[in-house]
Amino acid sequence: MRDFPSCFGENGVQVADASCSSVGVTKTPQNLVTCVYQCKLLGKSCLITVAWTKSLMGQCLSVEIDDMSHQCLCKVDVKPSLFSKRKGSRSLEVSSSCKIDIHWDFSLAKFGSGPEPIEGYYLAVVCKGQMVLSIGDLRKEAFKKSNATPPLTNAMFISKREHIFGKRVFGTKAQFCYTGPIHEITIECDSNVNDDPCLLVRIDSKTVMQVKHLRWKFRGNYTVLIDGLPVEVFWDVHNWLFSSNFGNAVFMFQTCLSAEKLWTTQTLSDLSVMPWPYTESTLSNSKSSGLGFSLVLYVWKNE
Repeated sequence: MRDFPSCFGENGVQVADASCSSVGVTKTPQNLVTCVYQCKLLGKSCLITVAWTKSLMGQCLSVEIDDMSHQCLCKVDVKPSLFSKRKGSRSLEVSSSCKIDIHWDFSLAKFGSGPEPIEGYYLAVVCKGQMVLSIGDLRKEAFKKSNATPPLTNAMFISKREHIFGKRVFGTKAQFCYTGPIHEITIECDSNVNDDPCLLVRIDSKTVMQVKHLRWKFRGNYTVLIDGLPVEVFWDVHNWLFSSNFGNAVFMFQTCLSAEKLWTTQTLSDLSVMPWPYTESTLSNSKSSGLGFSLVLYVWKNE
C-alpha cells in the first residue's frame, strides 16, 4: 500500500472509564477478523495469530504460531466442515521434542454479524501441559479440557485487524489495555454529500475526533486519550471520496509509547506534521517492539 502522507493534528480528548495479516488495501470485502497475541513458548517469545473468517461456505478458523523473526512454526486450519462440529482438538509436532495441542469449543458460542464469537466459547493452545494461550470467556472449561497448568507469563493481545461494514455509521469494540474496559468505537462519515463531508470518531458515544474539510484531509493522524493512555488514530478515506470502485477506508488505533507524545506532537493551536508509513513492516515492527496494542479497521460502505 502507498505510504500515508502527513496531515493535520487537532485537539486531544480524554476518554475514561465511567468508574475512574498482511496489511494493505483489500480489493474485495471480507468478513474477517485477525487477532495477534505475544506469548511464551518453551521459554521463548512467539506470536500466535488467530484468524476468524465467515463466507458463503461457512465459518473458518486458523491458528498460526510464528517465532519473533516471523518464521512460521506451525499452522492449523479449522475448515467449515470441522468448525460446524463446534468442538474439537488438533495436535501438531513443531519439532521432535515439542508438540502443540489446540483445543476449541464453540457449542455454546454466540455470534454477531462478524465471524468472531462474542461469548460462550474457548480456544486454547497448549505445549507440554502448559497453557500458552487461552481466549474466550470459558477459561475454566479450557483448563479442564486440556488439563493444562497456568502459564508463567500471561499472553499479550497486541494487534487486531477487522473488516466492518455499514452505510454511514460503522461500529466495533476494542480493549486498549489488558485490565481496561471494552469500548464501543463508532466511525461516522457521509461521503456522498455534495458539500464538504466530515469524519467523526466516537468512543462510548463521546466524540473524540472530528475532521472537517475531509477532501483536503482524507489522510492523517490524531491523538486521543483512552483510559489514560494516548492512542493515535490514523485514517485514510481516499477511496471513499475519490475512487470509482467503492473501495474501503482504513483506520488504525495505536497505543502510544509515552503520554508526553500527546502534548509534544499536538496542541490546541499546533497543526503537527507526522507521516504514517502504513506498510506491512509497520504492523510487524509494532508487534515485535512492544509498542502496545493496535487496531486496524478496513471499513466498507454498503452502497
